[in-house]
Amino acid sequence: MKKLLLSSIAFVVLLSSCGSKTKGELVGAQGKKWYPEKPYGMELIPQGSYIMGKSEEDQAQVLNAPTKTVTVRSFYMDDTEITNSEYRQFVEWVRDSIVRTKLAILADELGLGPEDGGIGDYAFKDADTTKLSAYDKYMLDMYSGIDYEGRALNLDQDLVWDTSEYPDEYYVEVMDKLYISEEESYNGQRTIDVTQLKYKYSWMDIEAAARAKGKGSRKDFIKQEELEIYPDTTVWIRDFEYSYNEPMHNDYFWHDAYSEYPVVGVSWKQAKAFCNWRTKFKNDDQKSKGKQFVNQFRLPTEAEWEYAARGGIEGGTYPWGGPYVISDTGCFMANFKPQRGDYAADTALYTVEAKSFAPNDYNLYNMAGNVSEWTDSSYDPNSYEYVSTMNPNGGGAKNARKVIRGGSWKDVAYFLQVSTRDYEYQDSARSYIGFRTVQDYMGVEENKPLNK
Repeated sequence: MKKLLLSSIAFVVLLSSCGSKTKGELVGAQGKKWYPEKPYGMELIPQGSYIMGKSEEDQAQVLNAPTKTVTVRSFYMDDTEITNSEYRQFVEWVRDSIVRTKLAILADELGLGPEDGGIGDYAFKDADTTKLSAYDKYMLDMYSGIDYEGRALNLDQDLVWDTSEYPDEYYVEVMDKLYISEEESYNGQRTIDVTQLKYKYSWMDIEAAARAKGKGSRKDFIKQEELEIYPDTTVWIRDFEYSYNEPMHNDYFWHDAYSEYPVVGVSWKQAKAFCNWRTKFKNDDQKSKGKQFVNQFRLPTEAEWEYAARGGIEGGTYPWGGPYVISDTGCFMANFKPQRGDYAADTALYTVEAKSFAPNDYNLYNMAGNVSEWTDSSYDPNSYEYVSTMNPNGGGAKNARKVIRGGSWKDVAYFLQVSTRDYEYQDSARSYIGFRTVQDYMGVEENKPLNK
């Protein structure tokens, strides 16, 4: 019996060797062909080194940015700040996902499915278990539980927002709970209760896991996040005492007139959540097409931001190079506060559209002025003294002060300089802070033009 078993194994090995396309050579594991593409709305920032910090006079005497030569790897960066329109896409995705989940759960509790119509059209896709494989049915029975995790929502059925077209009373019940109460509404308008718009995701603290040197299990480094993601529109009032900014509070985020303006009122934590969603949104599409996942979108490090802002100009004070904020034709080069109290001297009272003024040599708009921008780095006034010279990233995860760069519409010219550092607390939102995202460069397909 033992001889027969060994003979069978040898025969299988022989057949495998004969049928192999590798001819027994070490050719590497054969994966899918990687076809990278330039992310939409981003520009490639080539790898390189530069002198980070204040090579010019530090007029404010903050002494927190001594010069240091560093090198950064290649990455893509958004050519503009994330706009209201782009952030609204995130908010609407979260809103729609919550509505679909609530509809599916109620349909499940009522035992309704697509054959029943009405709210049944929004039942979980696995409601018809006759179409499930044995494996899928087992996984649902074992792991779905009362929280319904792991069950697929029906994304094919369009949501109905017109109250006169709600399909049945159960649909009305779900939608009614999404909006603020009658007592809180006025002028006959009931708006969505934005406190319900929460995004939940998980991420792994790779740096902490690597430094743990095998201590602890993998799950110890997986972090769960859940937070409200609607921008804080009250910042337009709270940031400025004794100032009338109610129109900006009322209209800036949701009105189409401001769609192409940079989103504000977003905290560092909300910006991180947006990055996670953008990665998921792209990779869900990649998965549906049978393509390999792209790497994550994220906030830039402080060093990456400054390198990109300089646009390849060594020693430049501003993204356009040299030391003046007014061009040869007498026009301001960015949106900021040029003079004491005169916010409109540069033709803009508040923010301007994200593609305003001339871009720098990396084709990035408003790297100076308009809105300050969150970076991934924590703020430490002494960080330049100890950060690495390769892809530096200062501070620590427990430091709640996060670096913001670029200056804003309400700042004087000093804060527009590419080397000026500032910070804000990670859970704070301001009317003058926005963000843009980056993605690590992984190559481009040969002989394929880069499309926007």
